[in-house]
Amino acid sequence: MLKEKGPLLLASNHPNSFLDAVILDILFEQPIWSLARGDAFITKTVKRIFNSVKMLPVYRTSEGVENMNENYKTFDACIEVFKQHGVVQIFSEGKCINEWHLRPLKKGTARLAFSCWDKNIPLKVLPIAINYNSFRKFGKNIFIHFGEFITKDEMDMSEADGLRNQNFNNRLNAELEKAVFEIDKNDLTKRKELLLVKIPLWQKIILTPFAIIGFFVHAPLYLPVKAVVLKKTFLSDHYDSILIAILTFTYPLYLLLIVLLLFIFFAGWWSVLLFLILPFTAWCYVRVKWQID
Repeated sequence: MLKEKGPLLLASNHPNSFLDAVILDILFEQPIWSLARGDAFITKTVKRIFNSVKMLPVYRTSEGVENMNENYKTFDACIEVFKQHGVVQIFSEGKCINEWHLRPLKKGTARLAFSCWDKNIPLKVLPIAINYNSFRKFGKNIFIHFGEFITKDEMDMSEADGLRNQNFNNRLNAELEKAVFEIDKNDLTKRKELLLVKIPLWQKIILTPFAIIGFFVHAPLYLPVKAVVLKKTFLSDHYDSILIAILTFTYPLYLLLIVLLLFIFFAGWWSVLLFLILPFTAWCYVRVKWQID
């Protein structure tokens, strides 16, 4: 777990919806505030729920020009977090797209950084590149690269806003370019080269019988959930994150149901061991399955 303290702004690419935010939140010891797309904050109740889990809205012009003033409130909230030595994450491309490609950076990261530096808040900006082996398969190889910190000392604070924002983005882009994979979606050879994690043959031989059991035991949950999510999010860049989120909450219930049924009708207290055995078989399946879309 990473112990870096704030005031810290995590600036990353955005290939896989809210799964990007969850992964970064898991990695850091200190709680992280996340900036999320504003159109998800649809009601006051939803806003309260999102705020309770440290999410703040950022609006794009496509989500209504009338909402753009809300971004100032969000930036003010971020500055208060930084004053308390907190951590905020922002996705500098501005939009999630499932691809292996670094897109042009928006100005929001630069504006937030300079808003802090103008107030003499000693903010550090940490560039983070995130890459996934797949946007459709469950079980991920995730490659995360941390760039060099960007600090106020590197910037010419006397420049006009437009120029210093551009210089900041050039610096951030240079850091992200080092590690965001550039792969054409049709280039299977390069995807295998960069995204596959080799599993030793002996390990595959040992794990395969358990993997087969894992597939058939978990298929009654996984396949219906996958079908429903795929139907609801067809061609959506949010499919992967939504699928994982639903499985995260439903799998413990599914596991509990299996254990209870076996406890009542067959194995008695021995069925409690399935709380360990069944997740292990699922892990075996993830280890031996094909990793590329």
